Amino acid sequence: MVTPDSIRDSIVAGIACDHCNVVGDGQHFEAIIVSSAFDGLRSIKRHQMVYAALGDRMREEIHALSMKTLTPEEWKT
Repeated sequence: MVTPDSIRDSIVAGIACDHCNVVGDGQHFEAIIVSSAFDGLRSIKRHQMVYAALGDRMREEIHALSMKTLTPEEWKT
């Protein structure tokens, strides 16, 4: 079973995060991901980084993931 913690673990294994919080009910998940790796990137590129960190899990295990991807500076505001 997919858990918020397992999704979080996959994300932080692939992206150096200042903050990563994932909540969900086993079917639908929401994530707030803060990383300096997002500096200078558009939203689509940030999301692609998260999808790459999750790999095949996005196609096979995770049915819905809503995410906010922020730089540390954006997170402060």
